[in-house]
This record gives sequence, structure tokens and C-alpha cells, in this order.
Amino acid sequence: MVATNKSEPTPKIWARQIRAPFLILSIALTLVGGAAAHADGVFSLLPWLLSLTGVILAHVAVNLFNEYSDFHTGIDSRTQRTPFSGGSGNLQKGLTSPRSVMIVAWICLLTAGALGLYLAAISSWWVLAIMAVGGFTTIFYTTHLAKWALGEVMAGLTLGTLVVLGTYLVQAQTVTWSVLWLSIPPGILTSLLLLLNEFPDVEADRLGGRKHLVIRLGRKKAAMVYSLAIILQYSILISGAMLQWFPPQILITLLTLPLALLAMNRALRFSDVFEKIVPAMGANVGVVIGTNVLIAVAYFL
Repeated sequence: MVATNKSEPTPKIWARQIRAPFLILSIALTLVGGAAAHADGVFSLLPWLLSLTGVILAHVAVNLFNEYSDFHTGIDSRTQRTPFSGGSGNLQKGLTSPRSVMIVAWICLLTAGALGLYLAAISSWWVLAIMAVGGFTTIFYTTHLAKWALGEVMAGLTLGTLVVLGTYLVQAQTVTWSVLWLSIPPGILTSLLLLLNEFPDVEADRLGGRKHLVIRLGRKKAAMVYSLAIILQYSILISGAMLQWFPPQILITLLTLPLALLAMNRALRFSDVFEKIVPAMGANVGVVIGTNVLIAVAYFL
């Protein structure tokens, strides 16, 4: 059953529970795949909308599985919450119940799977392979992958690269080399979104049994990895434009470079200072969402 709070409407509680603002990432990623299909003359609105719905539902599911697990391990009871990390706090306050969170998580995941089956039937059965990797990551991300230092990589693969490829695949029934190359920066960005958001929660995550990259490397080395990966994703976009794999308009993604430099600077200088790493996390969100949206804009142009 869902616990209620008379002072706060249930839709607002559940919007916070599913981490609704973070779902913008799913929209941005499917826009990238749809825009690439549009540029190649194979865009179709209904399959794109179904892809978008499926990706959002899968994203909601992984957020809810994560909250459920972190409630039971006590991680979210020990974190110092930020707008970008530390969980919603709903379960700790009794605003929702673990049972209801798990039920909604499975409903979302199974519905996403049903949509994926339909899209595979009307486009390419390779969609099933993408679904299998995504479903595996959704279910086992918190319980296993985050304990094997694979969480960041698998999140980038499934909620980044494969979303772009899958959205394009549904439209075109195939994947080109240029789209494969294009899908790499979004994957890197999703990995970096998770990586930097782990900085404030290192001690809580360690006590909860996680062994993600920030715990394995330490904050200083993780900040260096973050900075190098930021440089890498911009390098891929620039080189792709120079090699004419991407349209020249792709260089508008450099508009997010000032935010990236801010995030890199703060991550490298203040990796151990909670109050000063939070602005870096905010700037990083801007880089991730902004770069993906600008990639889509470049292809629509």
C-alpha cells in the first residue's frame, strides 16, 4: 500500500519517487536517435513515440529498483541529499512503501518490454538484443553491477549508446557506421552523469556494499577520469564533423563547453568538498542534457 501525506498530493510524491526531472535524459537520447533518422529520411513519428515511451518506462523502473535496494541496504538513510543524488527520501519518510515501489517498478519494466517486442516485430529483431541488455542492467544494476565497478559503464551503454542506436534502428531497420559513432558520446555522458553524482555518497555507498569506480579509484583519480572522458566525448564530436561522419552543425555542441570546464575545474579542485562539488554536479547535468539536445538540433538542422 502507498503511504499518504495529507499535506502533499500523491502525484507530487510519485513524481519525486520516480526522479521525474532525470527522465529528461531519456527524452534527449531518443531525440538524438530520432534526429539522426530524420536526417537520413527514415523518420516515422509513431515508432519514435513508442520508443520514447518504452525508454522512459525503463528509466523509471531502474530508478525505482535503485530506491528500493538503497532503502533496504540503508544507503539512502546515510546520504547527504543533493538535487542530483541521495535518493528521493520518500521511503525514509514513509510517503511511499517498499512494496508499492517494487510493484510500480515491475509494471513499468514489463510494459517497456511489451512495447519493445512490438517495435522489434515491426522493425528489426536486433531490438530484442538491446532489450535484453537493458533489462538485465535495469534489474541487476544496484544489486550486482554497482558492486562490480560496472555500474557506470553499463549505465552509459544502456541509457546512452543503446538508446540512440535502438531509436534509430526502429526507424531505419539498420544501423550505419556514422550512427554507431554518434552513439558513443551520449553513452560517455550518461556514464559521467552517474560518476560525478557518486562523489557525495562514497561513504554511504561503501557501507551499503557498493564498489563503484569512485570508491575503487578515490575521488581525486575519479575526477581525472571524469575530465579525460569529457575531453574524449568532445573530441569524438569534433573529429566526426571533420571526417564528415556528422553534419558540420554538430559543432554547436561546443556551446556546452563552458559548463564542462566549470564541472571539470570543480571536480579536480574540490572532489572532497561537499559544498563545492554540488555546483559541479549541476553543471554536469547541463553538459549531459545540453550536449544531447544540441546533437539532435544539429541533425534536425
